[in-house]
Amino acid sequence: MKFAAPIISLLLAVTSASPLVKRAAVSDVADIGYATLNGGTTGGSGGTTTTVTTLAQLTAAVTGDAKKIVIVSGTIDASGEDEGVAVKVGANTSVLGADGATLINVGLRVLKTTNVIIRGLTIKKVLASTDAIAIQQSTNVWIDHNDLSSDMDHDKDYYDGLLDITHAGDYITISYNSLHDHWKASLVGHSDNNGDEDTGHLRITYHHNHFARVNSRTPSFRFGTGHLFNNYIESAGDGINTRDGAQLLVENNVFVDTDDALYSTDAGYAVATGNDWGVGENTALEGTFTADQVPYDYTLDATNSVIAKVASAGASISFA
Repeated sequence: MKFAAPIISLLLAVTSASPLVKRAAVSDVADIGYATLNGGTTGGSGGTTTTVTTLAQLTAAVTGDAKKIVIVSGTIDASGEDEGVAVKVGANTSVLGADGATLINVGLRVLKTTNVIIRGLTIKKVLASTDAIAIQQSTNVWIDHNDLSSDMDHDKDYYDGLLDITHAGDYITISYNSLHDHWKASLVGHSDNNGDEDTGHLRITYHHNHFARVNSRTPSFRFGTGHLFNNYIESAGDGINTRDGAQLLVENNVFVDTDDALYSTDAGYAVATGNDWGVGENTALEGTFTADQVPYDYTLDATNSVIAKVASAGASISFA
């Protein structure tokens, strides 16, 4: 669908309209980005389907390596716990949210595994030291159409990250997620001292995500190779930070009310084309990762259509 309305109307559409609902199938597999490589990312497609409504059921259902589709229904609330509850997701698993499915103070941890899909969930207010979604030492992961948030009423370390990818995570696509109202949104590579493990890995695609009212990390990217296109970064303390030798390709993103839209720390690099920097600017060191080197097919949306396209980011898909 093409939108001819002026930019002000597009902004209003994102901030005031009801979320757009997109139909999805429980058998969907990753079709764009790094998650399509290395054999592809199919999650639990073709496996058993289980619906869960409690933390105990969720924890049990996502364990093991057999193909499985786990559908979260209703709200699973662990807000009474003193720290965040981390649920470890096994290989060959799709964790999907039924309409309105919400996890409170419950994070999903993809650790030392492969072939995982997480879609359609609202995850919020996960206390430190648990991320809303954490991917560590894992390959082939697709994170799509989730709503991740906390609040900024507490110290920046009261919560941890919304979506962190560390310890050589690889072949990952992050698409159509809404990350908002949080201090530290999305971290790639956890330490300046972890280059031996991370270098040559952390190949990640971010596309059509909406970062809003976050302090930093939209994302912050160390060591790896990142393709960031058609994202909308709104009212962020700072924007995309390329660090420690990372090579980023940053295409057709929109920045609104965001200073330091794209910048380097410790010799991170970027190639940037077609972006709308808003009040910010690009001060990143010039990189070498160009569009002709992207190892998968993709289609760029025009920069002036990004806000409208990203209006459907978040937990706006339905498996009904």
